[in-house]
Amino acid sequence: MSVMDKLKQMLKGHEDKAGQGIDRGGDMVDKKTRGKYSGQVDTAQDRLKDRFGGNRDQDPPTRT
Repeated sequence: MSVMDKLKQMLKGHEDKAGQGIDRGGDMVDKKTRGKYSGQVDTAQDRLKDRFGGNRDQDPPTRT
């Protein structure tokens, strides 16, 4: 079992809290870097939320 599988298993049922943690972490990075990497941080937040199920309140991403 990979580390990602273990994380998913631990976070199962707590997707909303995982999403909040991802948002807080991204906000902290933006604050420390004074927004210099905000585009990259937003992309990373979106990908982490997709991976761990923190995007339940939004539409699923469309793949082209």
